[in-house]
Amino acid sequence: MPNKPFAITLNVGSSLANKTGSWRTERPVYVDRLPPCNNACPAGENIQGWLYQGEEGGDGYYRAWHQIMLDNPFPAIMGRVCYHPCETVCNRAQLDTAVGINSVERFLGDEAIKQGWTIEPDAPPSGKKVLIIGAGPSGLSAAYHLTMLGHKVTIADSGRAPGGMMRYGIPKYRLPRDVLDAEIARILDMGVTLGLNRTVRNVADEMAAGGFDAAFLAVGAHIGRRAYIPAGEAAHILDAVSVLRSMEGEQKPLLGRSVAVVGGGNTAMDVARTAKRLGATDAVVVYRRTRDRMPAHDFEVEEAIEEGVEMRWLSTVKHADAGKLLIEKMVMDEAGFPQPTGDFEELEADSLVLAMGQDADLALLDGVPGIEADDGVVKVNQAMMTGHPGIFAGGDMVPDDRTVTVGIGHGKKAARNIDAWLRDSRYEPGHKHEVAHYDKLNTWYYADAPATVRPTLDIARRTSTFEEVVGGLDETNALYEARRCLSCGNCFECDNCYGVCPDNAVVKLGAGNRFEFNYDYCKGCGICVQECPCGAIEMEPETI
Repeated sequence: MPNKPFAITLNVGSSLANKTGSWRTERPVYVDRLPPCNNACPAGENIQGWLYQGEEGGDGYYRAWHQIMLDNPFPAIMGRVCYHPCETVCNRAQLDTAVGINSVERFLGDEAIKQGWTIEPDAPPSGKKVLIIGAGPSGLSAAYHLTMLGHKVTIADSGRAPGGMMRYGIPKYRLPRDVLDAEIARILDMGVTLGLNRTVRNVADEMAAGGFDAAFLAVGAHIGRRAYIPAGEAAHILDAVSVLRSMEGEQKPLLGRSVAVVGGGNTAMDVARTAKRLGATDAVVVYRRTRDRMPAHDFEVEEAIEEGVEMRWLSTVKHADAGKLLIEKMVMDEAGFPQPTGDFEELEADSLVLAMGQDADLALLDGVPGIEADDGVVKVNQAMMTGHPGIFAGGDMVPDDRTVTVGIGHGKKAARNIDAWLRDSRYEPGHKHEVAHYDKLNTWYYADAPATVRPTLDIARRTSTFEEVVGGLDETNALYEARRCLSCGNCFECDNCYGVCPDNAVVKLGAGNRFEFNYDYCKGCGICVQECPCGAIEMEPETI
């Protein structure tokens, strides 16, 4: 019998048939990194999670919406008014353009309203009662999450309708009131008690009278700041908060044909754009610094300019009189501060609106022991509790950015801490993974797919009506946007590691269960790490 080839005559157990994993000095491991979008969201949404659900379409829309609702009860609102910091840090922006996260959230929120989707609390009743003061984004968010946790919630608000600054500070052309009302109604239908036109004079007395076990203060910042501007008796000077609030009443503000707005924030843009819609032929924003120093978001400034709002940068109002203002030009010094030049000009203006910021009314804290306030905001600890046990605070009345998204995030965080306090425990937030930055990705596998541009109302309609300016996506575009997500830092079962492994050491665990490594045969070559599109594998030193 002829000799067989050497390779075939090897006996099992010989040196060349050993498990090749013994050669390894490093081993690959699957990891879950934190997507930049999730990390940047002030409301703490699992953005990547709901995009993954939404890209399936059909029933996936409901699952995506439900995922959002675990953190944020206002997807249709947030899809319109959030300044989407998630998109600012989106890794896709370095490949082509950021994923239109905000527009997909709006689509899902609108779909929920259209389909009548609801959420039912699944926690058993706790027997505890919580008082919330303020029916703005933070108070309503806290009410929603506390109800989901099994507590009985009562909201007291001094306004005629709920919503806080979502209703009284954001114009209808940015947030239609039917959308606002629908998402608030969903919360109230869960069993939350709402008392309107109720001004709480003292929170401690209110708690005692109602037998409440805890309270959350979310009164917002509804008092417009005033600045001293020398003015004649006939000068017409208003504050921005009052102007925007009056838009919700039957009597609209009388601003005249020429309107000047002092300030550089988003509220200043809102007032100037509102003035144009009320018939002003000239709306001018007067700001003492340069455009790059304006706190207003760029798209707000751009939309205002498109609508004919004039910007007077490096200018300040020195005197106001009937029908005219005295404007002084400014110049930036080396330290970046505006300095007067002594160069003056007149500006026609029937009214002057001050958009200098807002303050919270903290009178309800008078005489309540342990609560401290500094510079118009309430001091809270990491659990958002004030110095008085059982009284928590959030939203615009605590130190932080004043946006709807931040307020919603405060409501969720406060609810979780209130729940823990009521149960004599401590809320411990989950561990945050390493952020999956762009350098962790292998973008070779992703084709260019620029974001969908959302439709906008034509200029003539924008300046003559309060119709919504920015439109939403249709189902086709929403699916496209959701599928542009790179799944940064988290395995989406693309099978790349399975396909490129030269040792067949990657084991598929079935749909939804990802993979595992068979370290008996993995040599630790690291090809899987290099070829993973989303950066969900890393190498670690082998332990002996």
